[in-house]
Amino acid sequence: MNALTRSEARRLCPDWLLLFKLALRELRGGIRGFYVFIACVAIGVMAIAGVGSIAQGLTEGLAREGRVIIGGDVAFSLIHREATPEELRYLASRGDVSAVATLRAMARSADGPSALVEIKAVDAAYPLYGAILTDAREDLGRLLALHDGLFGVVADPTLFTRLGLQPGMRINVGDATFELRAALKTEPDKLAAGLSFGPRLLMSEQALRTTGLLVPGSLVRWHYRLRLPAVTTADAVVTEAALRFPEAGWEVRTRTHASPQLERNVDHFTEYLTLVGLTALLVGGIGVANSTKHYLDRKRDVIATMKSLGATGGSVFVMYFIEVMLLALIGICIGLGVGAALPFVIAASFGAIIPLPFVPALYPGQLVVALAYGILTAAAFAMWPLGRAHDVPVSALFRDEVAPGRRYPRPRYVVATVLAVMCLAALAVVAAYDRKIAIIFVAAAVCVLVVLRLVASLLMAGARKLPRSRSTMLRLAIANIHRPGALTPTVVLSLGLGLTLLVMVLEIDGNLRRQFTAALPAKAPSFYFLDIQAADAARFDAFVQARAAGAKFERVPMLRGRIVSANGVRAEDMKPRSDTSWVLQSDRGITFTDDIPVGSRVVEGAWWARDYEGQPLVSFEKKIAEGLGLRVGDDIVVNVLGRNITARIANLRTLDWQSLGINFIMVFSPNSFRGAPNTDIATVTYPDGGTGAEETALLKALPDAFPTVTVVRVKEALDALGGLVANLVLAVRGASMITLVAAVLVLGGALAAGHRYRVYDAVVLKTLGATRAQLIAAYALEYLMLGLATAAFGVGAGSVAGWGVVTRLMTLPFTWLVTPAVTAVGGALVVTLTFGLWGTFSALSRKPAQVLRNL
Repeated sequence: MNALTRSEARRLCPDWLLLFKLALRELRGGIRGFYVFIACVAIGVMAIAGVGSIAQGLTEGLAREGRVIIGGDVAFSLIHREATPEELRYLASRGDVSAVATLRAMARSADGPSALVEIKAVDAAYPLYGAILTDAREDLGRLLALHDGLFGVVADPTLFTRLGLQPGMRINVGDATFELRAALKTEPDKLAAGLSFGPRLLMSEQALRTTGLLVPGSLVRWHYRLRLPAVTTADAVVTEAALRFPEAGWEVRTRTHASPQLERNVDHFTEYLTLVGLTALLVGGIGVANSTKHYLDRKRDVIATMKSLGATGGSVFVMYFIEVMLLALIGICIGLGVGAALPFVIAASFGAIIPLPFVPALYPGQLVVALAYGILTAAAFAMWPLGRAHDVPVSALFRDEVAPGRRYPRPRYVVATVLAVMCLAALAVVAAYDRKIAIIFVAAAVCVLVVLRLVASLLMAGARKLPRSRSTMLRLAIANIHRPGALTPTVVLSLGLGLTLLVMVLEIDGNLRRQFTAALPAKAPSFYFLDIQAADAARFDAFVQARAAGAKFERVPMLRGRIVSANGVRAEDMKPRSDTSWVLQSDRGITFTDDIPVGSRVVEGAWWARDYEGQPLVSFEKKIAEGLGLRVGDDIVVNVLGRNITARIANLRTLDWQSLGINFIMVFSPNSFRGAPNTDIATVTYPDGGTGAEETALLKALPDAFPTVTVVRVKEALDALGGLVANLVLAVRGASMITLVAAVLVLGGALAAGHRYRVYDAVVLKTLGATRAQLIAAYALEYLMLGLATAAFGVGAGSVAGWGVVTRLMTLPFTWLVTPAVTAVGGALVVTLTFGLWGTFSALSRKPAQVLRNL
């Protein structure tokens, strides 16, 4: 009884050490057939390890350089107004204070040319952290000081080039004249400024006050940076400041969250790259399954012999599972090594041009996550083909050489496969930056795999039901699509996933480029004019209309305010949709009027009556309101000029954003800001887009007549934004190539794995009289039909995915582009035919006698 118990125990629990030794002995023969397996695992693990390490390096760099980025331990920012004496006294009581003002203005050279500049006016304490570097040997204070009746300025080298200036020459800004004393090399807090439309012009705070630009309502931001004592925490100061000055309306940043928008962008981009890595692992998983299946096919004799000598199905499974996981570890180690080195390679190659603080280092946490992804992927995709060989009779294994039957593994292996897949999905969700996106990705991946497998089955069923063709070549090609052991499922899965991603990336790329280049509407304004003083409004109107008589001219009042709360819920506690959260992250442009703005259409509620008196009302853009969970009748609190304004939403509007005209998310009833200082914003739109001479004449005459008015050329602004978008698209395209490489590897491996069957078919057909040309034509037709069918799915699925990203995530219009579709179809056909016929030529070169002798 004890012996029987030991025997049962040995049967139920195989000798792992013996099986491990047998697995190692099997691997002595080499890893032929597993190169694609190893490469797929390595690519996916490398992508996840590298992306995670780079993201953590950026995050730690932002955290480490937080003080330098915001210029202090904590920064309080105000729009339109300076801090009050009481607010300044409070800030000074908590630490060392440095005040910085930023705004846009026009700089003019003595002979007339002008350029938009980003002014930064600093006090004597600037910078609290970091250092300003110029091409002059003097310190910043002396460079900006008053000498011989002129204040000095330091400018970005771009401004010298644009205006043809040299150090020592003079420029005019507003009502003041300055001396250019040095070129700016580095600016420690540049990242905090965000997107710039002009070169930096650095001056002192005293110099700014001589320009005439600081008038009530002008678009100037005041930043108050604090260097705190070691015993004081930034959070404590922020909390106390909010309690003491609840209506201050300032935007607060701390060194731990120096650039929230940048951090969010890093997280979003990292999320995308991680999903690319997961997609590469998913595609690679198909390669794992294919490689395992075809490896077992080659080992039929070995498996049959082992089972003839008494080996159990469990022993066979365990031995080959050990082999597969050992081979997977090789790929994982390669991927971890390359992924860990990637941050150092990027820092060494591009560190000088990366505009972000980046800390390359080894991050064990990211490597462990990548290791887990690799192990789970290999286990999940290898278990099914390994489980199928558990209890198949020896006779069936030999019979499979001719007619492989469709078999499912035992329930235990099905359950194990499902558990491994679930663990992989759970890891993808838990390790994600945005779990909602990760859940969507997992669900989409499962759906795509199921749909692709269904497409393959439909192709095989359709080919089986086609009428018998008279053409031998066509008949053979169709038969190859549905015959036992056909490559159709593998080709459709690997090529379909790769094509779907390729079309999606190409459609996103093309739509973004259309949006910021070719898609610039003809009716878009040529210029935006900012900071038009109310007292100069009538004179400005006459000035512009005299010099742009045929152009459309529009002018409206403008203020900026921050949403403080809605329906009693603080802005920081609201839960908006991801595509509308930006509205709460900073101040927004607002206006007031009795009339419905041009380009707007009221879709819910009603517009207020002219000369309305009563509770302040606001009109909200419909999609933004829905994203914030707001409806007509809700109350919203907006802080403007240090005062909280409570207004009721009277109506919702739709806007023509693509016109690039003057559009505001929030439009208030005029009584909301009666008596509040404000400036106007205006646009000039030429009916035919304008000519260079017209625009130059207007720009040249404006600075002398209105020195404090700022001009923004729409084309230049779009070029600046388009440059950022182009770099982002390039990065996305490069990252997506990882998945495409994995897809091509899987496809090539699948076709190579079927080489043995191609040799057998070619030899038999050649023996029966088929010519080389006929066989090549038949195989080419087979691959052509498979490529076209898969391309049709890839184009459809990729286009839908691209539409979803562009319209839902980027909230931009989508145009289906033919070129990406044609490119994808052409690429699919070229890749499929190339890999397929490459193996076919090799098969056709085999001598019949060599093959028939070994059948």
